[in-house]
Amino acid sequence: MPQDKAEGIYVIHMKNVYRARHRRNRGRRVAKYIRAFLERHLGGKVILDPAISIYIYKRKIEKPPRVVAVRFIRIDQGVYKACLALPAKR
Repeated sequence: MPQDKAEGIYVIHMKNVYRARHRRNRGRRVAKYIRAFLERHLGGKVILDPAISIYIYKRKIEKPPRVVAVRFIRIDQGVYKACLALPAKR
């Protein structure tokens, strides 16, 4: 059973996404995997920040990052917002 957390950081590894079928839709599967992982561990609805999608698709759809560090914050009861836990590089 998920614990009730107000905020925290998860480091999510994408090895299952890389092992799956085709290369062409890895980016889309990574976004779904991150949302499913957070919903499973937090026990509520998760809103992904657009910066996560930009980070995933930065290296094109076939080569998403193997590890993503995600920071989550509880907005309301059972609703969480997820954003990148990495500092923005310019």
